Amino acid sequence: MPTSHAVSHYRCNVDKQHGFSLIELALVLVVLSIALGGALMPLNAQIEQQQWRTTQHSLQTVHDALLGFAVRNGRLPCPASTTSNGIESPANGGICTNPRNGYVPAVSLGLSQLDELGYALDAWGNRLRYAVATSNSAAYTTTDGIKNAGLSTLQSELQVCASTTGITSSSCGTAIALSSSGINAPPAVIYSVGKLAAPNSADETANQDNNPIFISHTLTTTAASTGAFDDVVIWLSPNVLYGQMVNAGVF
Repeated sequence: MPTSHAVSHYRCNVDKQHGFSLIELALVLVVLSIALGGALMPLNAQIEQQQWRTTQHSLQTVHDALLGFAVRNGRLPCPASTTSNGIESPANGGICTNPRNGYVPAVSLGLSQLDELGYALDAWGNRLRYAVATSNSAAYTTTDGIKNAGLSTLQSELQVCASTTGITSSSCGTAIALSSSGINAPPAVIYSVGKLAAPNSADETANQDNNPIFISHTLTTTAASTGAFDDVVIWLSPNVLYGQMVNAGVF
């Protein structure tokens, strides 16, 4: 039978074998932190990629809705204003109140998944933006204005460029032009201001400065020479618009 001294010695050994010192626990926590950090970084990247894809899909939905609206009404809608609750401003088109700094008229387009004020949002909760051409006496947004202006003379002042470097207030200048000008220029630009929302670079500022020149390129961070850019920009081809309207017998 073991003596009391032997029992005490045995218990001490058991405690030493199964317990953890503070140093050992700290090492375990460090290892776990490194492992979790490595797992979270790819997860965050996946979430951001999904948000970007969701926003692209939302913009494409708006693009398609604009075509349907044009076929049905013989014109494009005006952008919504900050106070029009997702309805184009003015309500029946014509000379738009916010042609270059308005929002997607989601209610007028019959879109769903809106916020409580009637605006369509991107994946980061920011209102989707929409700009429309004002040329030819607002022909694009006036009923029968496209038909009356004539496809051979109707032009748009909107342009999409790859950078602000070399642009002017009315053209891409020496910057790479991603869209045509004149009769082949986009009658509408649809875009998201991205996760950052407030402009963080000259390229992002150009999309919110209320002029007809817009910028589109791949995502960049603050470490890039041109600064951060996470806007998502698409535009409407006039030839796609006219093709849809001609096929529908609008003119």
